[in-house]
Amino acid sequence: MRSTPESGERAGYDGAKRQEGSKVHLAVDTLGHLLALHVTPADADDRAQVGHLAKAVQAATGDSVDLAYVDQGYTGEKPAKAAREHGIELEVVKLPEAKRGFVLLPRRWVVERSFAWATRFRRLAKDYERYPSTLADLHIVAFVCLMLKQAAQLANGS
Repeated sequence: MRSTPESGERAGYDGAKRQEGSKVHLAVDTLGHLLALHVTPADADDRAQVGHLAKAVQAATGDSVDLAYVDQGYTGEKPAKAAREHGIELEVVKLPEAKRGFVLLPRRWVVERSFAWATRFRRLAKDYERYPSTLADLHIVAFVCLMLKQAAQLANGS
């Protein structure tokens, strides 16, 4: 997430995206419902967050998760070991080598869809918050709103 003056000191610079801001690390179930969330400066290593997310996922699900699909930012032995410590095997979804145009990747689209849902909340389009805990809490509120909307649609038979 791109930073604003309010998030100034805690924001980091992400060289790959060439912007200053924060990273929001999400773990979602197959329906896109939020299981775990962690906010770091943009310059924090993705691989170092796996242990924290895996622990939070297992706490939220009662140790029922065995497999997690991750993107190429979470490759390597260190994140795989951190996930295995919490009983989760990581399966890295890689981009095809000869990519031309849009390519649907198995299961990776679920978390991307969840990020898209969250960015529909204007407050989450940029990092306006002074504290990372506030940013995480606003994401939780957004996902609660999304889940309530889905529950209401199911109740109405739509």
